[in-house]
Order: sequence, then structure tokens, then C-alpha cells
Amino acid sequence: MRQVEISRALVFDDPRRARAFFEALVADNIGIGRPEQIAIVFARQVRKTTKGPFRTRVFDPGVDVKIDFSYKHSRIKQYLKDGRALRIEAVINKPSDLDILARLEHLPQLIDKARAINHRLLIIERAGQSCAIGSALFERIHQPYNREGHRTGALRFGDSRAMALAGALHILTHAVTGFTNKSLRGHVAGLLGQPYSPSKMSYDLRRLRLHGLIARLPHSNTYTLTPEGIRVAVFYSKLQNRLLRPLLDADKPPATIEIRRALKTLEAAVTDYIHNARLAPAA
Repeated sequence: MRQVEISRALVFDDPRRARAFFEALVADNIGIGRPEQIAIVFARQVRKTTKGPFRTRVFDPGVDVKIDFSYKHSRIKQYLKDGRALRIEAVINKPSDLDILARLEHLPQLIDKARAINHRLLIIERAGQSCAIGSALFERIHQPYNREGHRTGALRFGDSRAMALAGALHILTHAVTGFTNKSLRGHVAGLLGQPYSPSKMSYDLRRLRLHGLIARLPHSNTYTLTPEGIRVAVFYSKLQNRLLRPLLDADKPPATIEIRRALKTLEAAVTDYIHNARLAPAA
């Protein structure tokens, strides 16, 4: 088998809505081609020694926009077909990328894995759509938890440890079987860039659980994200990657003085909002 394509189509009732939705989908999911995200889509481990490419490409042939996520010799294409159907195509050019032998008798296995890839991509994109959190939830997690005899710290936006937790949970948003202290700790330590002990991870798991962002599976040491946890993880990560990080990077020469002043004003507004949320009385 040299190439196998497995597709799925979602048909919209209105072409205008389909185009608006797809353009927003492309803008929100440019980062899926990065190693940590594409590894989730293809259900493969990506190490430093894993050969790429891992990338996202956006094509604009004429008036139609197409997006392409690559993993090794395989890729996923997304585009609007006939202006009203969202089409997802997993294109497997080398079955060994998915640990499948290239003989025809293994085609059913390859089809199952390709369909699972399409499904995981849709799950990731669904989590990223409309991830904004309401002010009540934002303010609640910015306050220390103190109810029914339980106390724990807040999860404030901008705090390096809280942001590393959100980023790690974002990576594990689609871990269907859940995650443990050990599996989450590795991601948090990598994002923090400094030592992060099991005891710190235990404390942060308790913080996340009491704030209602994760739930512990009965009779186990495994946790899963709650719906609120998914929204907070995606919202924090997107705001960090699309607002704060560009602010910090752009507030340097050779940016013009007008751009730097505008960024300073925006940064001050965000800081004031976060500061006011910290001072707000607990509900």
C-alpha cells in the first residue's frame, strides 16, 4: 500500500455559516502541527529523536482555504467541499508511521487507525472552539479555596506555575484514559524549565481538584479533566500564546514606538483586570 485516504464529511445547512466556521477553525488551530499536538492526533509518541516533519500549512488556492497537518510521511487535510461540507482526510503514505505493515491484508487495521486520527482531530478542534470562560469562573479560580474545612491556593492567570499547569493540562486535554501525578508532572516540569517535585505536583493536583477543574477516578490515582477544566486549560493557554507572549516579544526594537506604546497600554489593561480579580471578595 503506497497511499490510503480515509475521509469524513460534516455538511452544514448554510454555505455562509460553513465558510465563517471553517475560517475561524483554521485561525484557532494553526498550532496543531506542533509535535506535542500532532502526537495526540496520531496517537504516537514524539521524542527529540523522532524525525519530522511536524507542521501546519495553510493553502489559499483561489477563494478556497485548505489546511494541512503533517506527521512524518502522513498528513491530514481539511477543507470545505462544495462550499458547505467540512471534509477531513487522513492521508497515510507510509503505514509504518502507524506501526502497520504495508501488505493489503493489513488494510482494515490501517482504516481503523486513520478513522481514529480523523476523530481525534475533531475532538481537539471541538475543545478549542468557544473556550472563553465566564467572569464568575475566572474570578472563582483566582481566589483561594476555603470551603467545608478544605483550604488551598488560587490559580491566577500570569503566575508561572499556574500557567505551566494550564499548559500541561492543555496537552493532556484529549487523554481519554486520564493522567497521573507522574504523567502530568513531566509536562509541568518541562514548561516550567526547573525542578518540580512529586510533592508540588500532589499539592497542585489538590488545588485543581478543589477548584473543580479535575476529578479523581474512583479507587485509583488517575485524574480526568472536567468540562470547566478543559475550558480553563485551553483558554489560559491560548491567551498566553496569542496575547502575553506576543506582547513580550513585540515590545522590543525594531518595533515602532507607536506599536510599543499600544502594546504597553494593552498589557496594562490586562494586568489591571487580573489585579482586580485577585482583590475581589470570594463568592
